[in-house]
Amino acid sequence: MSLTLSTPPARWTAVVRAMEDQVSGFQWLSFAYQDLTEIPYESILAQTETLEVLDLSYNLQLSTLILDCNSYTSHVKFPYMPSITTVCINKNKIHNLPVFVEEVRQKFPAIRILSMMNNEAAPSYFNGGTHTQYLDYRQYVISQIPGLEILDDTEVLEQERVQARRTYRLQQGVCAGGRRTKDEAVRRHTHRHRAVRFRR
Repeated sequence: MSLTLSTPPARWTAVVRAMEDQVSGFQWLSFAYQDLTEIPYESILAQTETLEVLDLSYNLQLSTLILDCNSYTSHVKFPYMPSITTVCINKNKIHNLPVFVEEVRQKFPAIRILSMMNNEAAPSYFNGGTHTQYLDYRQYVISQIPGLEILDDTEVLEQERVQARRTYRLQQGVCAGGRRTKDEAVRRHTHRHRAVRFRR
């Protein structure tokens, strides 16, 4: 069952709870067009057992999205949110870095801070990745999201940007030439990642 809230924010929790008395839970919950300044965690957390889709579209004041410790995969779909500058999606189930980074790049054009630690796609000392894999991961993300200022818990340095541009090209997803550029970047990242894994 889906629920779209158009009532004042102060009544959201009450409305959700009243609806819960009639149904077992919601699969789709929408807070679109509500001028949110913060995410309504209480209402959302009450639906964690059944919720599959959360719509926060057109809340132009939102700047931070925190999705830590969930089960989101590389194929998670976000609404277009041009005001978001910070995304934290640590400790999820993200395996395919190119797919996930492309989604972030397209849906959060103003993003400056991205934290995705403790995901397979973000190898580091903490999850068994090598130093070489960690550097390659950073270079790929930085190359695809040029405006990024902080990746995980580390500032993006100018020398990293230079090296990232040398190693990877920005994915262009529309024209035929752009598709070739995108495919080339993905192939290069996949090849480098596999080569490092095989050398371990």
